[in-house]
Amino acid sequence: MAVYAEHTPIFLIKKFAAVIFLLLGLLITATGFANQSTSLAVIGALMLSIGVLLLVLKVVRRNRGR
Repeated sequence: MAVYAEHTPIFLIKKFAAVIFLLLGLLITATGFANQSTSLAVIGALMLSIGVLLLVLKVVRRNRGR
């Protein structure tokens, strides 16, 4: 696996943002279900989806050259 020093900070920030979206989405979704709040559950599910999408795009971009 090749590592490019010039792109590392950008990829690290995107990966960190994806993980933050996943964690916050999970917490907000759980809170929405616990409080029976549909709006919180939907917002949490959207944040989870964004986090998964960001990680999938990162993997696809990394494996494009193979």
